[in-house]
This record gives sequence, structure tokens and C-alpha cells, in this order.
Amino acid sequence: MELSEQEVLRYARHIVLPQIGGVGQRTLKGASALVVGAGGLGSPAIYYLAAAGIGALHIVDNDVVDRTNLHRQILYRMAELGEPKAQTARRRVEAINPHVSVQATRCRVDDTNVEGLVRGCSVVLDGSDTAGTKFLLNRACVAASVPLIYAGVIRFEGQVTTIAPGVGPCLQCLFADPEAFDRDPLETCSQAGVLGAVAGQIGSLQAIEALKILLGVGDPLIGRMLVVDALDNRFRTVPFIQRPECPVCGSESGE
Repeated sequence: MELSEQEVLRYARHIVLPQIGGVGQRTLKGASALVVGAGGLGSPAIYYLAAAGIGALHIVDNDVVDRTNLHRQILYRMAELGEPKAQTARRRVEAINPHVSVQATRCRVDDTNVEGLVRGCSVVLDGSDTAGTKFLLNRACVAASVPLIYAGVIRFEGQVTTIAPGVGPCLQCLFADPEAFDRDPLETCSQAGVLGAVAGQIGSLQAIEALKILLGVGDPLIGRMLVVDALDNRFRTVPFIQRPECPVCGSESGE
């Protein structure tokens, strides 16, 4: 897939990087990403994937723009209050980079549509805010052998890891009990709060992980969870391994 003269100029600072070059930029142009959740995490991830020149971007979100979103969800403006996030995000991407083919779907991800959404993607980014969606994406991505970039953010903290099916452990290897996510009603941004810039930081890290996976460069966070404490400026990496008894990817799962 060739680059136009405009694209060569646009991505010049990428192309001079030895790890990317023209070959890598053409790889990005031929790639597709699904971003589930166009909120605090999805906003910066969508911005940077679009700016980086990914060929196709599919944005899925079921919500509308709310005033309480605006301190962290940088895709949106005051004038767009009440508008569907997916369609609003699509317009923003089209304004950022006309070379990106962007699709917007307003829906809730569930058992009936997750396989179709994931199928054919080069990478999936999880910007959702419910445990059910996160583990649903994990299962679908493992089944389809599609890399998944997981992230979560709350208060002054964030975490991110990369699930590479067939290469490393999956999300359920790390969190053996999916229901534990939903047991504490305070563990939501609406109740506990979140520093907007932390969501921006973690969403940007998701974009970096996705680009590394697509380009085949660097050392992605496979089998490692990066945990960020912005209040104390602490970064730590928590390793985790594939569990044979994991019902999603383990050797005893029958997958």
C-alpha cells in the first residue's frame, strides 16, 4: 500500500525513525483498529491513532456527550453536548486526518455483536468502563487471535497491558474472577472521580502499545501490567503468567 506525496510529508517525522521508515508507515496505512469506548481513554487513543496514519479506525460507543465528560474526554466540545459520542468522534477524526477511513457505530458491545466487531481487525483497544465489556472483548480477541490493549483508570491511577493471543497470557489470567470488578460500587469514575490528565496519559499509552504491536517494534506489555500512580509519579510493572486452568486461553480450556 503506497503513500501519497501528502502522506509522505505528513508522516515525515515517523518515516525518519529507523524503527518505522516508509515500510512501517505503509504497514500502519494497511492496518485497522477497533476502539471500544470513546471516553477518557478512547479520546487520546483515537487522536493519536488517527494522527499516526492508521488506515481504518472503527469507533464503538453507545453514549452521548455529557457535561461531566468534558474535563477528560478531549474529543468533545461544549457545542456537542447531547450528541452521540461515536458519530462526534468520527467527525473529529475526519478533521484530524482525511487519509483515515473511519467508521462509527453507536451500540453497546454484547454477546450478539462482539465477534463481528472484532473480526478482521488488526488490533482492539479497550476504552470501556465495565467489567463485562472488558472480559467480553478479552474472550473475543483470544478466539479471533486479535491483539487487545486493555486499560483502566480511576482517581490518580491507571493501568495498561497488552493481550497477545498465542504469545502471552490473557486478561482472565490476570483477573481470575471477572465479577470482582463490579463488587465495589465506588470503583467507578462517577463515584470515585478521576484526574482528567491521567486518563489522557493512559489512553496515550494504549495508542503507543497498539502502534508497537502493529509495527512489530519495541517490547510491548505482554505478560506485564504497567501500573501508574500519578499522585506520587510512580510507575511499576507487575508480571503475570498464563494459567493452564484459565477458561479463555489456558491449555485446559479446550480453546
